[in-house]
Amino acid sequence: MQDNFIIRLGATGLSVLQDLGRMGVFLLLALRGFFRTPFRFGELIKQMHFIGAGSFVVIFFTAASTGMVLGLQGYYSLHKFGADGMLGSAVALTLIMEMGPVLTALMVAGRAGSAICAELGIMRISEQIDALDCMAIDPFRYLISPKFLAALITVPLLTVLFDVVGIAGGYIAGVKLMGVNSGSFFEGMRSSVTNHDIRLGVIKSFVFGLLVIWICTGRGYYVHLIRGAGFGAESVSRVTTQAVVLSSISVLVFDYLLTAVLL
Repeated sequence: MQDNFIIRLGATGLSVLQDLGRMGVFLLLALRGFFRTPFRFGELIKQMHFIGAGSFVVIFFTAASTGMVLGLQGYYSLHKFGADGMLGSAVALTLIMEMGPVLTALMVAGRAGSAICAELGIMRISEQIDALDCMAIDPFRYLISPKFLAALITVPLLTVLFDVVGIAGGYIAGVKLMGVNSGSFFEGMRSSVTNHDIRLGVIKSFVFGLLVIWICTGRGYYVHLIRGAGFGAESVSRVTTQAVVLSSISVLVFDYLLTAVLL
């Protein structure tokens, strides 16, 4: 019984190490595809539209509701100490440094990342990726690299959109609904938000975009090699769920690490 447990533990450890190595090589090959010609700019625009424009609605409503909730809760907390004028500072800093990058990445992972993972998984089990190899077409240049570059461009842009809409939502909730002075709202935001805070938010959004697209494309591309994924359509569904969960956890973990290092 004990020997079987040790064998299973060893097999699991080897599988995890193999998976990590495979994903590391996948990342290097995907980044190398940026510099291999001819680069598929048409596919890049298509993926930017899918990831960026396609996520506009969910990002807009998530940002608006988040900003309004921050405005209401911030007013409730600050009003107890007579610090209503700091509401703009609290809303802006929370969105720019924390909520904006994190929630944007989570929304992109759930909407676009899952679709990309399922697409690549279906292409793998239907042998379309193998067909590209047979035709001497680099699947990373053809499929993966445009998705990587599109995510690295659009996720920071979506984060900026999230921040702007969220601050507008906080303004509506705090100033229009709760009666906070408009001048003090914007002055508190202007005096407290620094270039360092904005830079931290941009770095976070860039790293989160890389994590989401790396995990989602990698899990879909290697769906046939993932231990316990099953076969056929079942494997695609399981790996897609796994990709969204892993990318979401990675975003939360790296959020803490980046904050601890860069703050």
